[in-house]
This record gives sequence, structure tokens and C-alpha cells, in this order.
Amino acid sequence: MRRRVARGSTRLIAGGVLSALLAITAIPLTAQPAVETHPLHFVGHGYDKAHEVTINATINQMVTKHVAGSPAGLHLLVNGPEGLVDAHLGPFMTRQTQSALRAGTAVQIVGAMETVHGKQYLLAREVTVGGRTITVRSSNGMLRVGQSSHLHQMRRNRSRVEVRGGAQ
Repeated sequence: MRRRVARGSTRLIAGGVLSALLAITAIPLTAQPAVETHPLHFVGHGYDKAHEVTINATINQMVTKHVAGSPAGLHLLVNGPEGLVDAHLGPFMTRQTQSALRAGTAVQIVGAMETVHGKQYLLAREVTVGGRTITVRSSNGMLRVGQSSHLHQMRRNRSRVEVRGGAQ
């Protein structure tokens, strides 16, 4: 049995492909400046230990939802002698720690103020609540990942697998 190919349709498809290739090469391929979207880019870069402050305040509100232009992670809006302060605690707080941070609870926060997109934030290095001190940042202002409940759980699960001699 013989196949019959319509030569007109083959030429039409080839012409379409060639036109598309020419159109692609005619478009200038210039690099666009990248927009910085990493929410933690500035955190730690402007931290100035020499200008650390310690505030004794009361938690007004805990904010877990990210607001565009603000540091990502947990924020505490606290009332202290300076008025309302937005204290950034970062994304690595355990659920146990978060449950202790309730409105009306007294806290002591050690950190440095930083202006980001025209708004002042207290980048917390240490938070003391209920007699327990949580280290949020290193002395140079870098967030401590060790506070992550997710990472803590992963380490705990990995230890169980190693003790049992492998996954079963």
C-alpha cells in the first residue's frame, strides 16, 4: 500500500517553523536586571552589635503572615517604653516557643534596630520569655537555624533510623 503525502501541507509546516525561528532570532536577547526577592537578604547584613538595645515589653500581637517588604518570619509587635516596636524573630521558631509568645506576656528582647523599606524593625538576637532565653541570631546578626522545629524533627527522625540500623 502506498502512502500519499500532500506536498503543499509539508511546505506550509516547514515555512511556519522557519518563520518562527526567524522571529525568535529577531527578538533582542538583552539581560534584564534581576529583582531581589529573597526575603532574608538584608537580615544580618545591617545588624550592628555595637548598637544593641534591650527592651522590656509586653506582647501586643504575634504576626506569622508575611507582609511584602518586611523580613520573612515571625514578628512580635510589642509595647514598651519606646512605644510599639516590630521585633523580627525570623522563620525558625519552634511551635513550643511560639505557643509561649501570647498577647499580654512580658518579654525581654535584645537586638539591633534596622530600617528596611522605610520601616524600623528590631532584629531580635535574644528573646527571654517566662524565664527562658531563646537565641534567635548569632552575635553578628545571622539567623540561627537551630531553632527550627522542622529541622529538629528531621534530626530526631534520622537518629531513630540510624539506631534501628536503617529504614524498615
